[in-house]
Amino acid sequence: MSEEAASTDARLSKAQIRKLYVIVGSVLIAMMLATLDNLVLGTAMATIVGELGGLGQLSWVVTAYALASAVSTPVWGKLGDMYGRKGMYLTSIVVFLIGSVLAGLSQSMGQLIAFRGVQGLGAGGLMVGALAIISTVVPPREQGRYQGLVAAAMGVTMAAGPLVGGLVTDSLGWRWCFYINVPLGLLALFMVSSVLKLPKHRSQARIDYPGVMLLTLAISAVVLVSAWGGTEYSWSSGVILGLIGAGAIATVCFVLVERVAQEPVLPLGLFRNANFSLVQVNGLLVGALMFGLMTFLPLFLQVAGGASASNAGLLLLPTFIAMMATNMTVGRLITATGRYKAVMIAGGGLSAAGMLMLARLSTDTSSLYSGTAMVLVGCGTACMMQTAILVSIQSVEAKDLGVAASTATLSRTIGGSIGISVMGAVFATTIGDALNGLAGGTHAGEGKPQIDPGKLAELPESVQRVYQEAAADGTGSVFLLSAGLALVALVVSAVVKEVPLRETAAVDVGADDEADSGTGDKGVKTA
Repeated sequence: MSEEAASTDARLSKAQIRKLYVIVGSVLIAMMLATLDNLVLGTAMATIVGELGGLGQLSWVVTAYALASAVSTPVWGKLGDMYGRKGMYLTSIVVFLIGSVLAGLSQSMGQLIAFRGVQGLGAGGLMVGALAIISTVVPPREQGRYQGLVAAAMGVTMAAGPLVGGLVTDSLGWRWCFYINVPLGLLALFMVSSVLKLPKHRSQARIDYPGVMLLTLAISAVVLVSAWGGTEYSWSSGVILGLIGAGAIATVCFVLVERVAQEPVLPLGLFRNANFSLVQVNGLLVGALMFGLMTFLPLFLQVAGGASASNAGLLLLPTFIAMMATNMTVGRLITATGRYKAVMIAGGGLSAAGMLMLARLSTDTSSLYSGTAMVLVGCGTACMMQTAILVSIQSVEAKDLGVAASTATLSRTIGGSIGISVMGAVFATTIGDALNGLAGGTHAGEGKPQIDPGKLAELPESVQRVYQEAAADGTGSVFLLSAGLALVALVVSAVVKEVPLRETAAVDVGADDEADSGTGDKGVKTA
């Protein structure tokens, strides 16, 4: 360990270190909710489409969640800075649980998409709240140590999520993929409210409502264009051109409003820091890669590979175990050396290599080949995700930690929203062309072919083969696009300038609670 790291250790007593572990651990319980939800749902997606129909709306089950999370993320971050991070974090948990119960009760694809949006509103607060709280109490230089704990928890969630989703779907039905959030959410509410102690305060600042509305319009327009362009509507149609125009106008107005707002929802001054701007680009790309992988790889394994939902969860384990191991290793490496640029570059290269391998998947692909590809993608995305968050919070002052964390989360969720929309359109177009006209390929009341893995075995062998090859072609196109995005991330990472990490935290975890006289959590004392 370097002399700088040792000096930081000397400033923290054993009692302070124990408090940090308790705080981080309690926050992680809630953070796991948002991570677990998408992973559990991934292996259930094909079954959901088979029961509710709507293959063309498949991507919107994920997009609605990601879009709502994206537009609410900066609001949660700003509210946390203004009114206290603990209260906002608890509120986001409640919203998430309400959305989960409603999603489980859905009777149509339209209802499911709408209630996934409610879930997404809460998820935006879960992720940004956890990152902001951890960033507040842990110095950037020492965050690698505590990110080992984060990585372990997230790794267990990632590894268990697809398996749990498959088992729940096969035994209890897909609706329980949402209901299982309730006990975990209640535990999170209890732990966070009882363990995390942050002073209550209320600032005189106001929420930037015009900025929030314009940002929502801009993001929504971008996502709708990426989802509908070339599929639901031609690129030259009035709908698409209108959305492009509306998005452009909203973006310009948003920039103008944020330049004069007293409390901007997204301070544009943050982007004067080149590193901050670059890692947001990387966040966009990582979000697209992760959402695409979690949505289309389980679908491929079930339709083209003939796996059940639970087996698809098992087959995804190489990806998430690789992510867990990489996160833990990288966190300690960054803490020991203070260097992160090489990690970012390696992440882009590994992700690109893995996605190129996945693009060549077929119904005859060996388990060794697909497992190797999943490990490469898992290692690569883990490297980029951890460093994107670290560089974001390293690049701002303590008073802007909430905004920085929300921006990092916003970038990833916007990337996921746009990425899953584009990939969903590519997948639906590819597989739709192959399946149109097949006998037995449509559900009653639907004009488009559907995929129900549970009924695939009932079809003639020749028809099964067409379904499987179509799914392989569709996912191959998705992963080829993902490989291109990973290469862009590699180039962006190479441009990032390595800046020494700070060694002081925004709060003193060893001090007694006392009222905060400032704005935000700067100077806050935690127990």
